[in-house]
Amino acid sequence: MNTIRRMLRRRNTQVWTVEPHTSAAEALALMAEKDIGALVVLDQGQIVGIVTERDFVRKIMIPGRSADDTRVDAIMTRRVLYIRVDQTVQDCMALMTDKHVRHLPVLDDGRLVAVLSIRDVVAHIISEQGFIIQQMENYIMDRHPATVN
Repeated sequence: MNTIRRMLRRRNTQVWTVEPHTSAAEALALMAEKDIGALVVLDQGQIVGIVTERDFVRKIMIPGRSADDTRVDAIMTRRVLYIRVDQTVQDCMALMTDKHVRHLPVLDDGRLVAVLSIRDVVAHIISEQGFIIQQMENYIMDRHPATVN
């Protein structure tokens, strides 16, 4: 089965987090440094939110707030959707599409183990499809070598 656990075996699972009292400017600098689009917000080890590039644009830039004077907990999304490692990649894609989110924390037995972006999921699906196509071509070549050009 094509599970999130299987998908994570092939990618970096480094998770970058911030605390609620972190300034938005510090969080944005971390996102730029690590080339990521979202940070999970932890308070005493518990997920209390997620902050994304979209949050910065909509809640700081457009209203004209100061990123230095705004804390992450003022702009983060508090209702955090997540995916579990035993769920399928298709479950993940469906949740992201249905809820219009680009980043999902991944939990394993309640513990944060990764954050997936829509780009990660699409790249994985494309890779899996390429592998399946290659296997089918090999099967056809083995069965009917004279009929394939």
